[in-house]
Amino acid sequence: MSKAFAPIALAALALTPAAASAQDGRPPAPPPPGTRLDIVAVGETVKVPDLAVISAGVVTQAADASTAMRDNAAGMAKVIAAIRKAGVAERDIATSTIGLSPQYRYGENLPPVITGYQASNTLTIRFRDVAKSGTILDALVAAGVNQISGPTLQIDKPQAAEDEARIAAVKTARARAQLYADATGLKVKRILSISEAGGYSPPQPVMYMVKSARGEAADTTINPGEQTVGVSVTVSFMLE
Repeated sequence: MSKAFAPIALAALALTPAAASAQDGRPPAPPPPGTRLDIVAVGETVKVPDLAVISAGVVTQAADASTAMRDNAAGMAKVIAAIRKAGVAERDIATSTIGLSPQYRYGENLPPVITGYQASNTLTIRFRDVAKSGTILDALVAAGVNQISGPTLQIDKPQAAEDEARIAAVKTARARAQLYADATGLKVKRILSISEAGGYSPPQPVMYMVKSARGEAADTTINPGEQTVGVSVTVSFMLE
């Protein structure tokens, strides 16, 4: 029986992965080289917003649609003239919406009756001098704007700030990896991979309030404050 067993045992050995790799010319798979460490780190930088974006519109009402649209166009023409006079560039003035809708009177057990029409025209305006945007808003209200949303304060070109945040995030990840290496008696050998998630997001609009209808002079001030630009990265390190 022992003579019959020996060939069977050798055949079993020939089927092991290492032996199979040697037979077909492939080298055996190496063991994992060290310990993988994944670090999630956030880098941030603080900047002052240099762009204000608002939505400003003119809403008019009239008994018929043609008059409502005509009055609205005349009102918006005055507003656009005021915007240009304030020094806002043409590229920073864009029509966003134009609307016309009937106005109804409702009665109990009666069908609605059209009483007139409401026309609206809304512009999106970018102010590149945030310090002057409050004064320009007041001028727009004086010119006939009766619908305002914003401003939204933004960083005009956030790419440079995002790059600063990326550098800070990688530095944080490297320092944290070194901390783990020191704690475990290992060394940071190299970076295996880097992936990014998240970036600059403009904040929510700041509410603009028009002063009372008693004719008081408006005195609007917009403070840009500061905004934090952040980037999150995941860095994989090899420790040995």
